[in-house]
Order: sequence, then C-alpha cells, then structure tokens
Amino acid sequence: MPQERIAVVGLGYVGIPLAVLLADKGFDVVGIDISKERAADVSRGKFPLKGEEPGLEPLLKKVVKGGKLTAGVSFKALRDKTAVFVCVDTPIDDHRRPDYSRLVDAATQIGANLKKGALVIVESTLAPGTMVNVVAPTLERTSGLARGKGFKLAHCPERVMPGRLLYNLKNYDRVLGGLDKQSVSRASAIYSKIVKGKLHPTDLTSAEIAKTAENAYRDVQIAFANEVALICEKQGCDAFEVRRLVNTCPFRDMHIPGAGVGGHCLPKDPWLLVYGGREADPKLVPTARAVNDTMPFHMLDLASEALKKAGRTRKDSVVAVMGGAFLQDSGDPRNSPSIPVLESLKDSKGLRLHDPYLEELAGVRAVKDAKEALKGADAAIFMVAHKEYSKLTPSTIKKLMRTPVVVDGRNIFSAEKMRRAGIIYTGVGKRLI
Repeated sequence: MPQERIAVVGLGYVGIPLAVLLADKGFDVVGIDISKERAADVSRGKFPLKGEEPGLEPLLKKVVKGGKLTAGVSFKALRDKTAVFVCVDTPIDDHRRPDYSRLVDAATQIGANLKKGALVIVESTLAPGTMVNVVAPTLERTSGLARGKGFKLAHCPERVMPGRLLYNLKNYDRVLGGLDKQSVSRASAIYSKIVKGKLHPTDLTSAEIAKTAENAYRDVQIAFANEVALICEKQGCDAFEVRRLVNTCPFRDMHIPGAGVGGHCLPKDPWLLVYGGREADPKLVPTARAVNDTMPFHMLDLASEALKKAGRTRKDSVVAVMGGAFLQDSGDPRNSPSIPVLESLKDSKGLRLHDPYLEELAGVRAVKDAKEALKGADAAIFMVAHKEYSKLTPSTIKKLMRTPVVVDGRNIFSAEKMRRAGIIYTGVGKRLI
C-alpha cells in the first residue's frame, strides 16, 4: 500500500485526471478547489467539465465510491498530507506577463497548512525562474519551513490535452525537475505508479524552460504553416497539397494551418517563455504569436470575399459560426479563435453559433443541431472540426443554406465536391471557388 497521503490542489483539466489516477492506484487522495460546486461534483463522482473524455467519468465514480478520493474547499485537509500536487491556472495578464495570483494564493494556503517533510509538486506551467523565485519563497514564508530541509519541492509540468486527459497522463514521458535528489526520488516514486512513459529528471528551471519551449515550438510551427497557407491562397494553390509535398522530404514536418490557435496552453506558454527569457530579447516567438493571432480575423476576411462573390455583405447576411470550443470534440472554450469571430460578427443581420458541447460563447447562445444553425444562413464559417461536421454533405449544406457560402478553417471539406454542389467555397490555404 502506498505510504504517501496525497492532496491535489486545483480540480480542472489537469487536477481531476491526476487525482483519479492516483486514487485508482491505491493512494488516499483529497482534491481541493476554490469552487464549492466543482468540489461537490467531484465528491459525487461527477465529471464537471464538458467534452468527450474517454474512461474518465467511470474511473472517477469508481474511486469516489471506493472511498479513495474526496474533495472539498478547505486547505486544512493538507495538514496530514505528505505530498501536495498544485494544478492551478497560471494565465497571463493584458500585458502578456504571468499572472501568478492563483499560484501565490494556493502556495500561501498550502504553506499555512504544510506538514513538515511534505513534498510539494507543481504541475502548472510556469515562466522560467518561478519555482525558485516565487513558489519556494512563498512556501517558506507561510510555512516557516526551509526548502530542502523542511519540505521537498518538484516541478513536473503537465502534458494533458482535452479529449485525451487520461491517455496523455498515463502514456506520455514526463520532465521532472527537483530541488534536490530527494525531491526527484520521492516524486518519481509517485509518478512511476501512474505513468507508463519515461521520467526525465532535471533541475527546477530546466523543467520550466522545457515545458514552455515545447509549446512555443508547436506555436512557431503552426505559425509557419499558416504563413505558407497565406502564400498559397495568393498563388491559387492548395496549402494542404503543398504540405503533403513538403513532408515527402526527410526531416520535414510541416504542421497543419488553420483558423487560429486556442486553448489554455499555446496562446499563453510562449509568452511565459518570453517573460522568463526577456533579458535575451526573444523575437521569433512573439512574431509567431502575432501570425497565429491574426488567423481568426483572416477567416472574417475570407468570409467577406466569399459573400462579395455571392453579391452580399457581412452586415446584410445571416452568418453561422460552426464550432465554439478551441478544439474538436471538446467543450473547452478557453482562448477559442471563435471568440473574436463572434464578437466581430455581432453587427451582422443574424448571428448563430453551433457547438454540441457549449451553451454559449461570447454572449451568443449555442444551437445544438448543426442543420438548424445552417438553415437559411448566408455564410457558414467552420472554425472547429467537430466530428459531426464530416457527416454534412455538400448537397445537404446547399439545400439548407439561403446563400451557399462556406468558409473552411479546418480543411473539413473537399473543394472539388463543394464546387460540384454549387457552393461558393474558400478556406485557410485554399483559393476561392
């Protein structure tokens, strides 16, 4: 039987699956969240987040029923815990600097209730230098204990993704930064119970850089793909055919262009890396961020051009925005590229949003039936590749819409099939037909 008694602070997309897997491996786990409603849901075995998460809710119900996982809002539950995982949000502010208010609040409460000798593991993504300069001093100040001697400290940044929470947690390699060898050893003993992938030990700051760099790398690659797509549009070529051709060359992996980058990580983590490395005056990462931030507005430009071809304008058209979440088959709306699109279209004659997982976004109520959203519309802007969209045939779309204009931000449809159906069609990396 595992000896560590565990607390997980922050019951979101990271904390819930982590707590569930730990409990399933026999650890006694308590989850803590500032939301009474969310903590109550978890205590009842109800998964409080939206979207498809294979296997998570049944496993949550199992560990709650078995008495291995409880949840609440009081940090007093930490007083007998020997290991505390921190999974709180670490957003950026309006100036693209880290907003560590939630992290500091959590560390303050943890420190005030920290058992001597306990191990604190931060899974939240951090700007380089945060563990040493923010987390450790806060824990020392509020606990009265010294780092290393009074408590152990580790940073194992999460690698989860909505729709794949359990899979990623169990199967992906993990970077594990530690204050010292004992911190790494204790954290490794816990993670080895739930992670099939390899654990890669390192120091605290290297772990911070690795996590922010891996997401910045992906963001830069997507920005490159988007820039190639914009070039293809002007040249009348298909960016997806170009991507296929590029990737026939060894050591090339051109990413997929699209309607924008959303979620909690990619729009934020590159800025955390830039902030931590600001003395080096980074230039590439901010440029990539700027490219990706323009893509939702590019979708609006494509819609205007297509509507013009149909003899209409955005203001005199009924527009259906297809997909509100940032990721296909997910109910996660954080930093969704659909948000600026919806906000920009509020002066149109009519505005609809379809998403099977969301109730509303940017003040627009979501329609649950895709065909209902398309019926009588003059333009359909596909922002997300929800799986049900692949079931929409061009002939069905043509019959439903008043003016058959489709803007495809995720390469869902065949341009040739759309053309044959008589639909005015365009999209990221595609010429207007």
